[in-house]
Amino acid sequence: MGSTRAPSVTAGWVALLRERLKGAVLVDEPMSAHTAFRVGGPADVLVIPEGRDDLRWALEVCATHGIPFTVIGRGSNLLVSDDGIEGVVIKISRGLSRVRWEGTSLEAEAGAPLPAVAWQAASRGLSGLEFGVMIPGSVGGAVVMNAGAHHHAISAVVRQVECLAATGEMTTLDREALGFDYRTSVLQARPELVVVSARLELAPRPPEAIMVQMQAYLEARRRTQPLGEPGAGSIFRNPPGDYAGRLIEQAGLKGWRRGDVEISPVHANFIVNKGHARCREVLEAIRMVRQAVQARFGVLLQLEVKVIGRFASDPLA
Repeated sequence: MGSTRAPSVTAGWVALLRERLKGAVLVDEPMSAHTAFRVGGPADVLVIPEGRDDLRWALEVCATHGIPFTVIGRGSNLLVSDDGIEGVVIKISRGLSRVRWEGTSLEAEAGAPLPAVAWQAASRGLSGLEFGVMIPGSVGGAVVMNAGAHHHAISAVVRQVECLAATGEMTTLDREALGFDYRTSVLQARPELVVVSARLELAPRPPEAIMVQMQAYLEARRRTQPLGEPGAGSIFRNPPGDYAGRLIEQAGLKGWRRGDVEISPVHANFIVNKGHARCREVLEAIRMVRQAVQARFGVLLQLEVKVIGRFASDPLA
């Protein structure tokens, strides 16, 4: 499709967004600056709301003018096309990051960093988010993905989620309606619903015990994951009864490198950007891994990382 700006992107509605929004409205903003992979071409427009009114107005403008929109959080599990993203990208971050505590429960806005919320919970003697210290994403992204680690997932503590529809209507989904499963929720199939906040229910536990557990998780992460290098965390979901990293390593691909794309020698389910990797090069590595693992073990690995943006054809074909 190329990197030409979408016909729907006009100076008129960009000016409209800038007139009403308190947050940033950036044109042709490189997505490589907003993803942990440090990969991605320009978004036609990137909006960073400064609150719920900003978010509502941005969605209203998109709906009224027929502008495609994409919602992202901290970009920790995204791989963005070299040709960027059409329409408006709405980045939920610091402008929607408040956390309100009530006894053993809390309401966290979607942009709140999950590790920070986990540490706050620990300091209050509230257990259930210990695993969150290992996940460099936002609360909203964690809910959508049902993020987890060490056999724990956020679905265990979510009670309800507040979402804003593109029509401007607010809706609340309880845990049952969210359809949580391994690394997924119904929200992945409903992009018209934007997570605004989540109510979580935690359990009392001595703060010292919680922090000991979290430090153990962090130490395990330091030993087993390639920290400090641009990447998107686990590339593939673990297949039932096995681990993607084990299959990739057994296929002989741990440490494989081509150009600036490397399958980490620390953990085979991590692909890292060693400098100036391009999306197409990362996708080539992903396809190669899937083909090798399927040929060796008969297992077709499914992506955990989300691939988004402009593509002329199926990026994984």
